[in-house]
Amino acid sequence: MVVPNHIAIILDGNGRWAKSKGMPRNYGHVQGSKNVEVICEEAYKMGVQYLTVYAFSTENWNRPKDEVDALMKLLHKYLSTSLKTAEKNNMCVRVIGDKTKLSEDIQESIAALEEATKNNTGLHFQIALNYGGQDEVVRAVRSIMQETEQGKLKPEDMTIERFADYLDTKGIPEPDLMIRTSGEQRISNFLIWQLAYTEFYFTDVPWPAFDKKELEKAIETYNVRDRRFGLVKEE
Repeated sequence: MVVPNHIAIILDGNGRWAKSKGMPRNYGHVQGSKNVEVICEEAYKMGVQYLTVYAFSTENWNRPKDEVDALMKLLHKYLSTSLKTAEKNNMCVRVIGDKTKLSEDIQESIAALEEATKNNTGLHFQIALNYGGQDEVVRAVRSIMQETEQGKLKPEDMTIERFADYLDTKGIPEPDLMIRTSGEQRISNFLIWQLAYTEFYFTDVPWPAFDKKELEKAIETYNVRDRRFGLVKEE
């Protein structure tokens, strides 16, 4: 079985999973954050080299304030525990998204986590925080425009490969497989540039219940896809 080099996951269904169990939404987020560590370990054991998760989008700020506050508190705690997890599992952790909009203490935790794990050689784990694909592209274009105005870049210098260097995911291979849990079948502004040739897998299983068996199902489905990348298949 061919294992995807890079898997991206939209972590959906925490709140609905909690509600189905008669628990508050924040309970679902807590259990969902715990499941991230489990899937990181299982994915790496299977041979996955890169794993990117959509943890908090630019649109998530529109949720009720008490839920956002609880998510930020959980995020701060998660970043602290991630340092121990990364050390134990030799993970290289990187946060993508507009980090400038996050609180100062969270930014400091991110910087410390990235610095401490940058030389680790295990799973490359990317966490999308305050991330939106459209926002990422706009920020990239702004950087390109500034460099053009400064004479560092000419319009004719721009290529697809060069543009990718201005994205948050610079140096990270594009995902081979994108998984979204909990039944929704859209990408919700996630990695809109990077998913151009990615296989999509949607499951009704909510994120806290997504386990090794479900990950194997996704990879098995990926294996039966005909990935031709525009080539004409001979009859």
